[in-house]
Amino acid sequence: MNIGKELFGKTPAGTEVMLYTLRNRQNLTVKIITYGGIITGLQAPDKEGKTADVVLGFNTLEEYLGEHPYFGAIVGRYANRIAGGRFMLNGTEYKLAINEEKCHLHGGNTGFDKVVWDAEEIKSDKWVGVRMSYLSKDGEEGYPGNLRVTVTYQLNNQSELAVEYEAVTDKPTIINLTNHSYFNLNGEGSGDILGHEIMINAGKYTVVDENLLPTGEIAPVKGLPLDFTAAQVIGARIGELKGGYDHNYVLNKEEDDLSLAAWVRAPKSKRVMQVFTTQPGMQFYTSNFLDGTLKGKSGKPYGKHAAFCLETQHFPDSPNQESFPSTILNPGETYRQKTIFKFSV
Repeated sequence: MNIGKELFGKTPAGTEVMLYTLRNRQNLTVKIITYGGIITGLQAPDKEGKTADVVLGFNTLEEYLGEHPYFGAIVGRYANRIAGGRFMLNGTEYKLAINEEKCHLHGGNTGFDKVVWDAEEIKSDKWVGVRMSYLSKDGEEGYPGNLRVTVTYQLNNQSELAVEYEAVTDKPTIINLTNHSYFNLNGEGSGDILGHEIMINAGKYTVVDENLLPTGEIAPVKGLPLDFTAAQVIGARIGELKGGYDHNYVLNKEEDDLSLAAWVRAPKSKRVMQVFTTQPGMQFYTSNFLDGTLKGKSGKPYGKHAAFCLETQHFPDSPNQESFPSTILNPGETYRQKTIFKFSV
């Protein structure tokens, strides 16, 4: 295993953005930049050993600085949606940016996906990786507390990419972190993912209204197009849903256990990705809002359903839903979550 480091570009303010490349014995290669903690590339071998880049993204920093749907980024302080852009905490109401219709999405106007993280290489007998850190100051995007966040990406020779999140605060706050990579196991730019097979280890989901905001109800997936407890092709029932899949699944798991959340297989390339997590939920999203206007690394336009996302997380709008697992972090506590993406054929 080895790790490389090079300059990827500079922000308009002149801040250097570094690119780290992690590579293992199986020729799996992961590229990560310090802007947004973005996974810009993930080369994975297929059934014949040929590699392809299985995540959507761009070739240049300038493209990442423009408008895009969180390709590969760390999202926070709060991943997913908060209704009305407001929440109550210990008797105080906090108001956040409304950056999607009627809600606060993925941390606001300048979330963790749009900042430059500090980074250091890490290496052991079993892993190579990069540890990224960021201080989100009290009041940033409306959130309370100075929040010190660390996200560690590590790759091993079992082709496991581990993403570990840690955070501490000096005031009570809320937190919900995830990585927003867009996957296509046939390779980015190769078409849609409707032929991929998926299994999601979840018997329930959080019901949402027309604005994709939770109603508070947790309901069974049985009998619905959302039921992937037995593996199905993604496109089999997607037409029964408005737009496609954009749903939070309540994972079948013991609290805090690292366990299997999902697996996906591309019949064409035979690539398989398994997802393990300590998180209680996972958003399954089929890139419903891509419309061909963005062109990716291979120069091909990214159309609707060009990728899928499996965003391991706490539930949307948890600060306003008392029945959902808490996303409150208090001084003296440490927020810890871990997700592993394992690749095979």
